[in-house]
Amino acid sequence: MLVERHGRVGLLTLNRPQVLNALDLQSLRMLTAALREWADDPQVIGVVVRGAAVEGRPPALCAGGDLKFFYHAALAADPRLDEFFSEEYILDYLVHRYPKPYVALMDGMVMGGGMGISQGAALRVLTERSQLAMPETRIGLFPDVGGGWFLGRCPGRIGEYLALSGQSLRAADAIACGLGDHLVESARLPRLCEQLLAAQRPEQLGELVQASARDAGASPLLRQRAAIDRHFGQPDIGGVMASLAGDPGEFARTTLHTLRQHSPLMLGVALELVRRARGMDLADELRLERGLMHHCFHRPDGAPGDALEGIRALIIDKDRNPRWQPARVEELQPQAVQEFFASPWPAPGHPLATLGGPR
Repeated sequence: MLVERHGRVGLLTLNRPQVLNALDLQSLRMLTAALREWADDPQVIGVVVRGAAVEGRPPALCAGGDLKFFYHAALAADPRLDEFFSEEYILDYLVHRYPKPYVALMDGMVMGGGMGISQGAALRVLTERSQLAMPETRIGLFPDVGGGWFLGRCPGRIGEYLALSGQSLRAADAIACGLGDHLVESARLPRLCEQLLAAQRPEQLGELVQASARDAGASPLLRQRAAIDRHFGQPDIGGVMASLAGDPGEFARTTLHTLRQHSPLMLGVALELVRRARGMDLADELRLERGLMHHCFHRPDGAPGDALEGIRALIIDKDRNPRWQPARVEELQPQAVQEFFASPWPAPGHPLATLGGPR
């Protein structure tokens, strides 16, 4: 993690390109410390966050959290795992409520935790190489880092679709869904970054981005809006799957095939999260997510759970054959989903109790 001041603008560079700038605990702490310091510094007018790149690897702002760390920390009962999620959500809230212009250069992959540190930005700058996604259900997790909150504010039922499918969005789709603001060609990004770092006025940051932006074009995803609303507006995950199964169209067939590979339990949890989050403020939604994440890695029966199994199958052993519990949506009991939404802590003892102000 590189923390720099250029004149009146702070620059944060995620600098782990060998792992697509995945977040670790040190990165979280450096980001949080720098943002807090600059928020109180009258000489700083704004902040730019970007991801480092190396030749031969795809570009990324941040492809998420360090899944190998999650896996090994959970098996070892390492307290740093709980610290990671609590501190990550505090950082995400700080970004959403940052008092100065915060510009996220979202070139390349922006997934999971990368969405957490960019969706609250005042200016979310995309390129033709951007790929935005919340793919957690495929590894036995759910769209966290405020995912329920910002996906729940997408048009219609697109939030449910993205939360369950993990579908990756290009710039036009992301902007149409309210998950990005401007498209700038990747070849122009280095020059834009130089201009941003030379800015002298807060409003100049937005002016520079708009001057470099071009039209993103029409959104292919919105052409599926009617089908998405119909299928993902069903009352529960069983209804979603049945609706897709009854549709002979290519979109429905492809989506159903994708969902059948994901954790049935987390599909149910993700659907419930997005719907609850629509009626919540961000601080309460992050508190809810923190409880969900606790349940993912601290199962009351002591079993590994779908999170560890998904990371094992896709990241550790790479056999790509996760043994989900239950194995099929048809076997999922509604009570299993609802149990995830019971807070592990009394309100005053919640690790995010003071988020958004005293409670």
